Amino acid sequence: MKLIAASEHFTGTTGQNVIELANDADPRELSLEGVTRIDLNFPKFTDGRAFSQAFLLSRRLGFKGEIRATGDVLVDQLAQMERSGFCSAVLRADQDLGLAQRVLGSYPGYGVGKYQGDAVDVSPHFVATH
Repeated sequence: MKLIAASEHFTGTTGQNVIELANDADPRELSLEGVTRIDLNFPKFTDGRAFSQAFLLSRRLGFKGEIRATGDVLVDQLAQMERSGFCSAVLRADQDLGLAQRVLGSYPGYGVGKYQGDAVDVSPHFVATH
């Protein structure tokens, strides 16, 4: 997952193959043709609707572009974001980028050879593939 400091993220980029989706919108109602990035907003860290939107986009709708988390994004949410289908996350301004990279690196079991399926890779390690 790509991590972005708040100071490096620019809002208002819609119209350039980017959609900023409100957290109460249904992704199934979107036309995804030509869209390269969808920004999903966490208005506060306790509002997890963007997790469901990311899952719908990546798993059910087959969106292959970038799914970016914006808003009140905290370091301790990153592993779940990655498993839900997010490709990148813009950290809240008070979150340390270096710490975020270390924390995210602490969960190698979610990558190749993992034991649980997720929105990105549905088959767990123990499922026979032959």
